Amino acid sequence: MSAKYRLLIAEDHNLLRCGLRSMLSALGDYEVVGEAKDGKEACQQAIALTPDVILTDLSMPGMNGIDAVATIKRRSPQIRIVVLTVHKSQEYVREALRVGVDGYVLKDASFDELMAALRAVMQGKRHLSADVYGNLVQSFVSRGDASTPKSAWELLTARERSVLKLVAEGRTNRQVGQYLNLSPKTIEKYRANLMHKLEISNLTGLVLAAIDMGLIATMPERPIGVHGPAGPSGVLSAADDGTSIAACA
Repeated sequence: MSAKYRLLIAEDHNLLRCGLRSMLSALGDYEVVGEAKDGKEACQQAIALTPDVILTDLSMPGMNGIDAVATIKRRSPQIRIVVLTVHKSQEYVREALRVGVDGYVLKDASFDELMAALRAVMQGKRHLSADVYGNLVQSFVSRGDASTPKSAWELLTARERSVLKLVAEGRTNRQVGQYLNLSPKTIEKYRANLMHKLEISNLTGLVLAAIDMGLIATMPERPIGVHGPAGPSGVLSAADDGTSIAACA
């Protein structure tokens, strides 16, 4: 009997994570050696468990899938990584491929396609869902005019997008720094640069920009680790040290 592939699943939705574990374990080709509910935990599990392949979401709380893949690939480039996501836009796909993703599968794909992707990457190949591949090809075809203004996504680096996501989730500079291993002062500079690049003058604008880019789904009702009133007129406001945002109660 051939050895099973050691698989790590990173997905923040518990029901989906459990379903994937059950279906993959039942096949007999894979041994699910670990699970993670966010990117940071995925990195920790990848180091501790050294799986053959990781199946990961992109949009997760805290450290997102893109940053997690980049971190894991730098440390363990031999680990194969398949993304399972709802995001089919060219920006997400290009960024995922840039950091080393081996497979990119949409969540509306069939289970057979997911299996095909896992088999392909374990054979040293790449796999992209048909819609993803089509969008990627179309983006290259339509990029002829170099004078076309860049989108907000393209204006930002991967690190800036990570900071924007965490800030928009309502985290303090200290909390963002802990996730990204950066100082609160550095995060403060990132936030200032984000406002400058996006031509935004307040924190509410940053949150709306994050929603528009698909980094977060909705306006946070209450930031993590913050207690206190919102700013005037119910607008998201900064704490005394400018490290967090708060929404109107």
